[in-house]
Amino acid sequence: MPDKNFPARTKRLFTRRTVLTGIGGVVGAGALGVGGFLLVDKYDRFGRSADRTIRDHRVELGAARPRMVIARGLDPARSVRAAVARLGGMSAFVGPTDVVVVKPNIGWDRTAEQGANTHPEVVAEVVRLCREARARRVIVTDCPVRRSRAAFERSGILAAATAAGAEVILPEDSRYYTVEISKRLGTWDVLEPFVIADKIINIPVAKHHELTGVTAGLKNWLGITGKTRITFHSDLQHSIAELAALMRPTLTIVDASRVLMEHGPSGGNLDDVKPTRTIAAGVDPVALDAWAFTLFPNEPVPENLRIAERMGLGQVNFAALSPEEIMVG
Repeated sequence: MPDKNFPARTKRLFTRRTVLTGIGGVVGAGALGVGGFLLVDKYDRFGRSADRTIRDHRVELGAARPRMVIARGLDPARSVRAAVARLGGMSAFVGPTDVVVVKPNIGWDRTAEQGANTHPEVVAEVVRLCREARARRVIVTDCPVRRSRAAFERSGILAAATAAGAEVILPEDSRYYTVEISKRLGTWDVLEPFVIADKIINIPVAKHHELTGVTAGLKNWLGITGKTRITFHSDLQHSIAELAALMRPTLTIVDASRVLMEHGPSGGNLDDVKPTRTIAAGVDPVALDAWAFTLFPNEPVPENLRIAERMGLGQVNFAALSPEEIMVG
């Protein structure tokens, strides 16, 4: 956890971009001439910090609560609220001392209607629920594929999440920690919020993907880093599962309010988007991804879900969870 005496806003002045453009000048001035700053800066604002691990963010639900809820209705925000209420309410997941990181898919410079990103109202409602649960901080962040500010703005997520009371952190405004993802993938620079979080809520959008058929929650974890994504594609199925083993979310909420059925992941053509008016929420990320694949009748369950199941991360047979289905007026 960062030092409480170091304000969250201040860190935005010391980013990886600052390092690349300014470190030569600082070194030229001489580290000793500024009190050995580069060696003893306790906030580690320059470069990467020491290696960190990411905690397991899962919580135990009461035995009487469903493990998965599927809510259908015209208003995605109301469906989110209703689904979370059936799971026990956000206070079952988030407490007053928690730093909560909300992870949407903000991969692309697209509008909400184009279905390439999580719907902004879904993001905003999750933020509102966390605020109502009196979370200490609520952070919304992601690493878009490119043009991060354009993606945050055009998606509507920057405005909606800010209005709902979240801190929205763009990747270029964040520090990074080195984290070992797995023995095979090695260490990555991971955005600070994912490392310091007490709770993490994954809110992917369900959509077509040209490489995996469908993408939802497990693949959404590629957005924890700015690492070039082609790095993972030599064995993408295992990479997705290994990311899922690292990131154990408190709650997963799949946005299927409108679904990009073809030409994903970036889309662009409104004719490819189908209004399905559905939100699925639960504590088994593998089951939720398996459910998302049912929205695409011709897509088989991918190997990454089978691998994740063998790793003990959840179950592909989501029906075994007896998901509760509700209609939201």
